[in-house]
Amino acid sequence: MEYPTLQDRLIMPEYGRNIQRMVQHAVTIEDRDERTRCVNTIVNIMGNFFPYLRDISDFKHKLWDHVAIMSDFKLDIDYPYEIVKEENLNAPPERIPYKTNKMRYQHYGITLEKMIEKVADYEEGDERNELIRLIANQMKKCFLTWNKEVVDNKKIFEDLKELSNGKLDYTDDSFKLVESRDVLHNNNKKNRSKKK
Repeated sequence: MEYPTLQDRLIMPEYGRNIQRMVQHAVTIEDRDERTRCVNTIVNIMGNFFPYLRDISDFKHKLWDHVAIMSDFKLDIDYPYEIVKEENLNAPPERIPYKTNKMRYQHYGITLEKMIEKVADYEEGDERNELIRLIANQMKKCFLTWNKEVVDNKKIFEDLKELSNGKLDYTDDSFKLVESRDVLHNNNKKNRSKKK
């Protein structure tokens, strides 16, 4: 009996040793037409391993790529698709361009800063005042979530003024904000329920 650990390394383990041996045999076939027919049959067998993927548009293309990889790119046949190049096989993917937004205060987050910019351009009225109140309350909650200390409403309104470039200048008497103890109490309650 021959142990699998003593045999050749499986290039694509999902297909198993028998498929790999079929591909290796196909490489040794001298007649090009016969070799192409043999590989066609191997691809059909490989497709039977994953019948639920047959509806995917490039499924067959992937199978042909896998055959080329298992043959170590030694198969000399007419591929029905353009197969992956050996040099591109282990190439790193292209870098994803990430947006680098500068935040003045990380504990508020970029979304809140953009909201402040938008609200600063609203015309005076009840809608604007309600949005400012909601944003100021959210700022206080964010501050308390990250800083875990009591914050004065004056500090929230100073930050609001700074983030709006002076367009939203209010005193803490203008709006009633949530109490620090209520926010901290709710945060503690959530943390306790997560631990359970």
